Amino acid sequence: MNLLQTSPATRVEAPLTRKAGGRRQRTLAHPADVHGVGMVTGKKVKLTFRPATPDSGVAFLRTDVPGATPIPARVESVTGTARRTTLGSGPNQVTLVEHVLAALSGMRVDNCLVEIDGPEPPGLDGSSEEYANILLGVGTVLQPARRSRLTLTEPVTVSRDGATLSIYPREGEDLVVSYLLDYGPVSPIAPQSLTQVITPDRFRQELARCRTYVLEHEALELQRQGVGRHLKPSEVLVFGPKGLIDNRLRFADEPARHKILDLVGDLALCGFDLVGHVVAYRSGHPLNVELARSLTRAFQRESSRRG
Repeated sequence: MNLLQTSPATRVEAPLTRKAGGRRQRTLAHPADVHGVGMVTGKKVKLTFRPATPDSGVAFLRTDVPGATPIPARVESVTGTARRTTLGSGPNQVTLVEHVLAALSGMRVDNCLVEIDGPEPPGLDGSSEEYANILLGVGTVLQPARRSRLTLTEPVTVSRDGATLSIYPREGEDLVVSYLLDYGPVSPIAPQSLTQVITPDRFRQELARCRTYVLEHEALELQRQGVGRHLKPSEVLVFGPKGLIDNRLRFADEPARHKILDLVGDLALCGFDLVGHVVAYRSGHPLNVELARSLTRAFQRESSRRG
């Protein structure tokens, strides 16, 4: 979740890419429940992770909406990127999906039906830690189908209003993400940067615990709009003019780490593995999703060309 507003992204077409066969797909060994309160609405909600068949991907199902159909966790389903990522439309909609998707992608769970009895997942502590731990505890099983993978041959960049998000070719089989966070010289959040290889162990140890954050004046405005009225500074990272309010950081660069967590969740909307080095400067959900769109189009073009 990104509580700091970002302008809409500039859409671009990705250059030539190469598709290659990847690892075997995984799903959960057993269902698992998560109970909590939504960060946006403050209402109690239950989420259930269920195993799914090969090549089905991740989808959200609103069990509280009569006749609702599963919403694929794909970029084509995105209907909102203002401060958080939203999938679906009308009553059949789920918002703030990025923390759940980050946990599934970071822990390499490829096929999963996510049942939810409300408009958003449990917010928990604003991170993906409990989701990642639950997925780890349930365990995964290998499936016969192979996970599609996109390996770039040229860089892809999206940008808007001084923010940029690029992915560059690299050797190997993993995704690497570098994030440079900079809100300017007068911000209570100091400039910070981090580079992280995205593997299940690294994700769980270095990223999953990192919580969403907001500036105090932004938090007050959001609560005035009815968003997060139940939250106190001790329950979410709130930065006032003099620094963090009634809370302590888990990492000195926790905001930058949470930005990478959000990126992992948003790029999971591609529905395939990425091999490359993502470099982000001041980017948020609009740019994250726009990069996912560009890469998805490139993947589809390459798949059509190869037949």
